[in-house]
Amino acid sequence: MSQNLQREERWNQDFSPPHLPKSPRFRSLDSASGTSDLDKLWKPPPNRDYEPCVAPSPYYASPPEPRGYLLVHANGGLNQMRAGICDMVAVARIINATLVIPELDKRSFWQDSSNFSDVFDEDHFINSLTNDIRVIKKLPKELVAATRAVKHFRSWSGVEYYEEEIASMWEEYQVIRAAKSDSRLANNNLPPDIQKLRCRACYQALRFAPTIEAMGKLLVERMRAFGPYIALHLRYEKDMLAFSGCTHDLSQEEAEELTAIRENTTWWKVKEIDPIEQRAKGYCPLTPKEVGMFLSLLGFSSNTPIYIAAGEIYGGDSRMADLRSRFPLLMNKETLATFEELEPFTNHASQMAALDYIVSVESDIFIPSYSGNMARAVEGHRRFLGHRKTILPDSKALVRLFDKIELGTMKEGKNVASRVIEIHKRRQGSPRKRKGPISGTKGTDRFRSEEAFYVNPLPDCLCQKESRYTNSSRIRR
Repeated sequence: MSQNLQREERWNQDFSPPHLPKSPRFRSLDSASGTSDLDKLWKPPPNRDYEPCVAPSPYYASPPEPRGYLLVHANGGLNQMRAGICDMVAVARIINATLVIPELDKRSFWQDSSNFSDVFDEDHFINSLTNDIRVIKKLPKELVAATRAVKHFRSWSGVEYYEEEIASMWEEYQVIRAAKSDSRLANNNLPPDIQKLRCRACYQALRFAPTIEAMGKLLVERMRAFGPYIALHLRYEKDMLAFSGCTHDLSQEEAEELTAIRENTTWWKVKEIDPIEQRAKGYCPLTPKEVGMFLSLLGFSSNTPIYIAAGEIYGGDSRMADLRSRFPLLMNKETLATFEELEPFTNHASQMAALDYIVSVESDIFIPSYSGNMARAVEGHRRFLGHRKTILPDSKALVRLFDKIELGTMKEGKNVASRVIEIHKRRQGSPRKRKGPISGTKGTDRFRSEEAFYVNPLPDCLCQKESRYTNSSRIRR
């Protein structure tokens, strides 16, 4: 027997789903009666016949002759970089630039040394965008030493800004370097062909490197061996807690450690945070204990397979004890794969995050404990792929209930379950148009309050079957 076959057989033996007693359930998320209905609990929301429609309009021309080269420093973690790279594809089209394969952030919290080709399929990216822009792997040798314009592109800018202010720089420079890539392009009010290009870049061109895709597929197959599964993005890592200033259920020593990290991270602007106020407003990640309570109240049974998409949980196994006591079938990369299988990715945060991303996108239900960059990216991708079920916890409402249960003024039972179910009936990822800015906000706050383009690509990149050919498109060169 070959080593690979032996390893697979050993995995099947070690990871066969155990027989677990079913925990008491109140009623399912979608059930109108008092009885539990697992089929409805797992059923995806109606997609109302929406499907991807990202083909360019008949007026979309082949890319014009490039006027210069666009260098890009993609900043942030994996999903922040992904969105930024896709925006820069659109920017390159607008300003008639040749896009040089972006440089990934190596200075962020995770200190990941990965290059673009380590994380993404570089050749596929270049070839997929042939009809949109020219992409090359490196700047031509004769221009490496040339004077370049280093520019912080204005956040949330429209086509006019790039055509008038940035494209005019070609008169003096052959190379423009974007110092940052995140949030450089407006979410709304862009030409339809530019919006569709962003979706083609994000959901078709920017796929992960073959080794990551293969490992991600393997993890999905192994999760499916347990049956339908939930991917839980448990954003309870040290960096997230330090950034958000959330200290609920932490010791004084832990709270002080997180505060020190925040104060010593120069690019985190907000240093003083009231953790009680932060949690009351719903700005904190749910704790593992709170997530366990939430899943139980929704009606999930104790034998529900759950994939934990996360880095190292702050507090380790002891902090996971309450969640594990309710849901013993908790899996992650390390429990589903051998050390040898994961070793090529282990010291690269972006590559490990990419594995979590794949398993999350392919899950039967995705639930994030906090609305961070990965949660939003996965939500948007799942919407694009047919509005797969994504349950978004209402943290503000939930912590009020959890605190009452903790104080003993309310019992975890049918009444609380009914309230939690009712609150989340319209938070399951069903089709809706992207939310605009909050009324009354102005300037930067107005753009910041909009729902991000990659969280919900409807209506720009999703059409109902009967109307997909009747949608009008503005002409875009």
